[in-house]
Amino acid sequence: QVQLVESGGGLVQPGGSLRLSCAASGSIFSSYGMGWYRQTPGKQRELVATWTGGSGTNYADSVKGRFTISRDNAKNTLYLQMNSLKPEDTAVYYCYISIHWGQGTQVTVSS
Repeated sequence: QVQLVESGGGLVQPGGSLRLSCAASGSIFSSYGMGWYRQTPGKQRELVATWTGGSGTNYADSVKGRFTISRDNAKNTLYLQMNSLKPEDTAVYYCYISIHWGQGTQVTVSS
């Protein structure tokens, strides 16, 4: 069974950085369609960044220039580098690869 295990969330001050990781078990990493969403209480899950087929990436306008999605095929791991974090980035972040989802990791940006 495919599992995605997320890590890297936590508490950070405004302007700080975090790197989220999403490690996949099983040989699904060559699948198209992977990325990150986030969700805050009472709101729908929001697209943060996606990696589509080929070399295409897509970012929410609110994170462009601050967040970077990347992947390490040898490690079957998807990353989200988050810089210049703002309080409004506070959310539970979820990774997905193909049809599989991670368990979510909390990111809190606060002074």
